[in-house]
Amino acid sequence: METCGISPRKEKHDDPDLQNFELESLEHDHQFRSMSALEILRETVRILRYNSMGFMGIAALLICPVSAVLLSNMLVDQSIVKRLTIKLLLAAKSSGLPLRPFIKQSCQKFSEMVISSTMCFPLYITLSLLSKAAVVYSVDCTYSRKKFDPSKFYVIVTKIWKRLVSTYLWVCMVIIGCLALFLVLLATVSSLFSIIGFNSNSIVYPAMLVGLVFSVMFANAIIICNIAIVICVLEDVSGPQALLRSSSLIRGQTQVGLWIFLGSTIGLAFVEGLFEHRVKTLSYGDGSSRLWEGPLLVLMYSFVVLIDSMMSAVFFFSCRSYSMEASNGEGQSVLEAMAISAVSMDIQ
Repeated sequence: METCGISPRKEKHDDPDLQNFELESLEHDHQFRSMSALEILRETVRILRYNSMGFMGIAALLICPVSAVLLSNMLVDQSIVKRLTIKLLLAAKSSGLPLRPFIKQSCQKFSEMVISSTMCFPLYITLSLLSKAAVVYSVDCTYSRKKFDPSKFYVIVTKIWKRLVSTYLWVCMVIIGCLALFLVLLATVSSLFSIIGFNSNSIVYPAMLVGLVFSVMFANAIIICNIAIVICVLEDVSGPQALLRSSSLIRGQTQVGLWIFLGSTIGLAFVEGLFEHRVKTLSYGDGSSRLWEGPLLVLMYSFVVLIDSMMSAVFFFSCRSYSMEASNGEGQSVLEAMAISAVSMDIQ
C-alpha cells in the first residue's frame, strides 16, 4: 500500500536537492500555517528550485502544447466569432447599452474566449487536467521528501482519473453558470434602467457596477474551483463534494486567494497581450521575429500557468493548516497536518 499524501517520516535521501530542501525546511522552522500571497509565492519558488527538472518537464510536455494552441487561436474559426459578436452586440443594444468601442471590444473578447474554450476543451480535459494533477503530486512529493516517480504517478492517475474528470466537469458547469448569470443580470439591470428613463450613456455606470461585483464573485468561484481540483487529487472526494469542501476550506483565507488569482490573471493577460501585439500583429521585415518571439512567449505563458498551479497546491496546504489551527487552537507542522488529513490509496 502506498500513500499519495504526505508521510510524517523523515528519511535520508541521496538526492542533494532533497537534502537541501529538508535542511532549509528545518532552518526556517517550516510549518504549515496561514500564509499571505507573497509567502505562498516564495514557498512556490522554493519548491520549484528543489524540483526544477520535474516541474520543467511537466511544463514542456503537458502545459506548452496547450499554451501554444491557446495563444495562437489556431482552432478558432473567426467567422463563428464574428457571428457570436454580432449577436452579443444586438443583445447589448436591445438592453439599452450604448455600442461604445469598449463594449464592442468586450463582446469581441468574450466571443473569442467562448469559442476558444469550446474548441480547446479536449486539450483542457486531457493535457491541462493531467498537468494540474502532476503539479499537485510533485508538490506533495516535495513536502514528503520524495522524488517524482513517473511510474507511480501513472498508477495514481489511473486510480483518481474518474474523480478528476468528474470534478473538472463540475468546475466547467460552475464557470458556465457564473457567466450565464452575469449576462442575465447585466441585461436585466440595463433593461430596468432603460425602462425607468435613463439614457444609454447613463446605463453604462450601473452596468459597470454589475461587472465589478461579478468580477469579485467570479474570482472567488475560480479560487474554489482551483482548490477543488487539488482536493480531488489528494483526498477521496470529487464533483460537488470537492467544491463544497473547497469553499469550506478557504473560509477566512479568501483575500489571499484573491491576490493569487489577481497576480496570475495579470501575468497571463500580460503575456497574452504581448503575443497578440508582437506575434499576431507585428513582425520585422520578413516576419522572422515570430520565429523566436512566438515560442518564447509560449514558454512564458506556460511558466505562469505552472506557477499558478503550484500556488494553488501550496494554498491548499496553507488553508488546511489554517482550518486545523482554528479547530484545534494550535499550529501543526506540514507533515503532521497532512499525516492527519491525507487519504491512503491502495496501489497494487
